[in-house]
Amino acid sequence: MIDIHTHLLPGVDDGSDSVELSATVLRRFADDGVERLVCTPHLKASEASRVRPGEYAEVFERLQAAAPRSPRLALGWEIMLDVPGADLTAAHLALGGSRAVLVEFGRTGVPARAADELYRLRMSGVVPVLAHPERYWGCTVEQVRRWRAAGAVIQTDALMLLGAGPMAAMAKAMLEEGLVDCIASDNHGDSRSLRAARDWLCEIGAEEQANLLTRSNADRVLSDLAPIPVAPIRVERGFLGRLRELMRGRR
Repeated sequence: MIDIHTHLLPGVDDGSDSVELSATVLRRFADDGVERLVCTPHLKASEASRVRPGEYAEVFERLQAAAPRSPRLALGWEIMLDVPGADLTAAHLALGGSRAVLVEFGRTGVPARAADELYRLRMSGVVPVLAHPERYWGCTVEQVRRWRAAGAVIQTDALMLLGAGPMAAMAKAMLEEGLVDCIASDNHGDSRSLRAARDWLCEIGAEEQANLLTRSNADRVLSDLAPIPVAPIRVERGFLGRLRELMRGRR
């Protein structure tokens, strides 16, 4: 598996607060089968011009030294689109040396011209990877469809696929419509993982989609290739869904 959205660079944002904690999570990820991982600390688009190449390089090197048995690590950012028109084309803002840039909206609501901003970023030469649309208040499936049409790659948080409530329902609705390109852990030095989401997808009979969502498409994004479309997933066909079908068949 490949995880392109984590907050495991210690002590730089609201994620892991120590090298030791991050190293523990990374060892667990390696045991889970995560091969590559991108550390993506928070950054506001309005402050992106102040970031210099090599920012956090010392912290990154300390983390690598402390976790030799870990996935292959790379650097990137999760950039809050707090202002329109920001220049995000600098190579050091991208995910692991690719042209892809992980971006997010504020959780209080979707900007009025969100699709236009994503399209502008795409036309500037970067590939916007939109983090966790399911977490944005008022987000709809139709909006996600427009964002993909504007050139955005859609990333869903693994935790949202395993929970309940409106955000989980939105994440599953996107899967059912074939609108998710990849899944990431968004781990903040806690128990969140890709493994649980992959296991769940395999449990509901979506092994092919699981591989695309947790490995192949992330690899393609980091290699500057377009994601492979992921076939819609019938989320209801989990254990309870299959049991209901079985019971209906016996009537």
